[in-house]
Parts: sequence; C-alpha cells; structure tokens
Amino acid sequence: MAMPLYDSQPARRVPWVTYLLVAANVVIFLITPMANFSQWYGEGTVRECNAARFTFEYGAVPKELTTGEQQPMPAEIVQQCGPSEFDKAPWFSAFSSMFLHSGVLHLLGNLVALFVVGMGVEDRLGRWRYLMSYLLFGLVAVYGFAWVSPDSTTPLIGASGAIAGVLGAYLILNPRGRIVSLVPPVVIRLPVWVVLGYWFVLQWLSLGDSESNVAYVAHIAGFLAGMGFAVLARRAGPSRRLAALSRG
Repeated sequence: MAMPLYDSQPARRVPWVTYLLVAANVVIFLITPMANFSQWYGEGTVRECNAARFTFEYGAVPKELTTGEQQPMPAEIVQQCGPSEFDKAPWFSAFSSMFLHSGVLHLLGNLVALFVVGMGVEDRLGRWRYLMSYLLFGLVAVYGFAWVSPDSTTPLIGASGAIAGVLGAYLILNPRGRIVSLVPPVVIRLPVWVVLGYWFVLQWLSLGDSESNVAYVAHIAGFLAGMGFAVLARRAGPSRRLAALSRG
C-alpha cells in the first residue's frame, strides 16, 4: 500500500491556509477529551463518559441534520455515564464535527493527506477560495452521509470528508502531477491518478463493510464535490484572465 509523503511540485506561495487548518485541527484535538493531554476531563471511565458527551454535543448526528431537532443521548450511555444536558444546534455541528478526531492515529492520517495535497490546491485556487471550498467539501460530505443514513444517531466526526474534497480537487487541478509515496521498502514518485484513484476505489469497495466505523459515503461525497468544484474553477479561470486582458 502506498503512503503519500509529499507533492513533488513545489508551491508558488506560502500555503498559510493549509498550515492554519493543520494547526487548528491539532490544537482543537489537544483540548478535547479524546486527547490524553487534556487532564481536566479526568481519567478512565470519567474520561470515556466525557468523550462520549463531547462527541454527541459537537459531532454531526445524521438524524439531527435531517430533522433539524436535537436527539437524546443513547440510553446505554446515559445508563453508564448519567444524564447530560446541553443545547445543540444541528447545523453548527456540521461545521464543528470537521475539527474533531477520535484519536491520534485518526488525526495524523487526515493531516498527512491534507498536508500532501492541500498546498497544491491552495496554490491553484488562492487562499480564500481554498478555505471556503474546504468548508464546503466538509458540509457536502456530512450532509451526504446524513442523506444516505437519515435515521442514524451515531455522531460523525473527523476532517476526512473535507480532505477528501481537497483530494478530488487536486486530481482535477493537477492531473499530471506526481506524489512522492512510500511503497515499502522504497520511496517512489507515483502519478496522482494512481494514488488517488486507488484511494477512491478502496472507499467504494468498502461501502458494504457494515462492521467498519468509517464513513466511506462521506469520503466519496466529499471527493466528488471536490472534483466538481475544481472543474468549475478551471472553466472560470480562463474567463477571468480574458476579462482582465480586455480591461487592460
């Protein structure tokens, strides 16, 4: 299996938005009960209960997104951890869920992918358009998952949906690019369509895995949204340049 390391094509500008997104995800993770560094959440069962409450409060619950109404905590969690009172805006959880991770490996896996391709996409879209599209991809991923599983009460967390959109955008914006990847035991440069094509096929083939807790539908929705957005961005690019020339 290939592990992406970095984009072989250097960026033309400092990717401040990509750095900001990486830093935001790390900082937010460190202050959540899912990180062992946040000692104020307690230890053992106390921490597990706090993590469960935190996930339900700030994670995106599909049934809440489709109905617009906050759902009660699952009975088994209430029985183990006691009742928990909080007011939740389902639409806001669609945003907050993008910056939450269940553990260090979940966080690192997402941020490596973001770091590898994010700089190239930011370089081609521009900082503000890249930031807005990142959030858009995340929303499409979250609501896409909720549309497929409207009655699910399992919270969805993680930046993978938004990052999947960045992957899709990168494939369109830099189709001839190469990604330096670790294919044990060697490091080689692979065409971007090989790396991302393999990733997408893997997500598609995993859709039927009922035992997995990975939201493959969200990944696919985000990836397709990224491809669609990039196609529109490429078409708009020449129009902007022609307009600028005519004004000049």
